Amino acid sequence: MKRTTFAAALGVLAPLFVPANALLRFGCAKSSVQRLDPLVNNGQNPSPHLHQIIGGNSFNVSMDIASHDLVKESTCTSCQFTEDFSNYWTAVLFFKAKNGTYKRVPQRAQSGMEGTQGGMVVYYMSDALFDTAQKSTVTAFKPGFRMLVGNVNYNNREQARDFRQLTYICMQNEGTRAPESLTFPKQPCPSGIMINHRFPTCWDGKNVDSPNHQDHVSYPETGTFESGGKCPDTHPVRLPQLLLETVWDTKTFNNKADWPADGSQPFVWSSGDATGYATHADYLFGWKDDSLQKHLDGHTYVTAPTLKTQSIAQQNKCSVQDMVKEDIDSWLSKLPGDIVA
Repeated sequence: MKRTTFAAALGVLAPLFVPANALLRFGCAKSSVQRLDPLVNNGQNPSPHLHQIIGGNSFNVSMDIASHDLVKESTCTSCQFTEDFSNYWTAVLFFKAKNGTYKRVPQRAQSGMEGTQGGMVVYYMSDALFDTAQKSTVTAFKPGFRMLVGNVNYNNREQARDFRQLTYICMQNEGTRAPESLTFPKQPCPSGIMINHRFPTCWDGKNVDSPNHQDHVSYPETGTFESGGKCPDTHPVRLPQLLLETVWDTKTFNNKADWPADGSQPFVWSSGDATGYATHADYLFGWKDDSLQKHLDGHTYVTAPTLKTQSIAQQNKCSVQDMVKEDIDSWLSKLPGDIVA
């Protein structure tokens, strides 16, 4: 993935609370929380750290491009649109208590999606968030497409400049969408912590993957997707902006008496990172046929007439079997994978 200036991007972040007709926005229930990562650690059971996964139920230990067809092998999806058998996943948030033990932080549904078990909100857009017309043409991801944003080993701002708009929001209420920060909030958040993963939006037009799952995609030459930045000549194909929002329900852990004695913030990623700079997300494309491209071409974001929906109850029923079988919900002396933050 092309290295770009991160600081310039921060000044053009647009609020995410916009009219429903500005973009394709939908909820996905949690399908699984377990220590698997078939993109970075394909075939490894268990993977080094814990992930929360949404989407098609064909998610598995191994998911090779040549042999794993998400559409054909999935029998359901935990997402609102039944044509979307893609898989999306991120690391998991934990609270580290003053005594050094860890507790998994639950995910919660956003307003209008109440009843969805955990999960995330997914966005696909063809224009800036504030442009409700959505007139631009973008090319939908191709079968087998996959990518990774972020780096699990990063722990400082200089490293994080490789990526744009991987941010945290300390929610004061359900509508809070600003300010965005690059690190974990340092104070209790009344309505939880929202974490945003915005993926690169320029593609080389040839490769659906690359060895590091990043080099086949790039950010615009300057600015961000929302600011209309031009794609570099090496990656000329303009992709939809894919954004994942996860709200971690941190309210139970807002008593500062339980926070570290030195006053530092108490949350850590399942990878062991307490800075927030190691935030990352993975994507395996799995939309049926050309359903996503048809929708993007139609620019009909109010009713999405070309897409079929399912109820939240149906979304919640779609799950992936636990293939690791370890305790992730008790108070733990170490993070899953014997990780100590």
